[in-house]
Amino acid sequence: MATQKKRLSYRLDLLPVIMPFHRRASNQIQLGDLVYYGPSPEYYGIGEVIKAEDGHCVVDFRGTGLLGIQKDVFSNKYIIPIHKLNLGHILKST
Repeated sequence: MATQKKRLSYRLDLLPVIMPFHRRASNQIQLGDLVYYGPSPEYYGIGEVIKAEDGHCVVDFRGTGLLGIQKDVFSNKYIIPIHKLNLGHILKST
């Protein structure tokens, strides 16, 4: 059986990889922010913060990444807001 590579809606390969504890990984996360998982943007995709509490947040990825993850919980130091890095142009499909 041939393995088919999933085609993503967004150019997630253009998102900068930001490791935890990097100065840009220290974020104030708010409900409704569009974010990505800093170390592996293409695997998780782009998601919306649906709950934030005590330095952690729940992100709804809606299966936008290669792994097809719907929701996950992260420490804020792993999540990078799209607007913080002025990356809105990546959300436009090519």
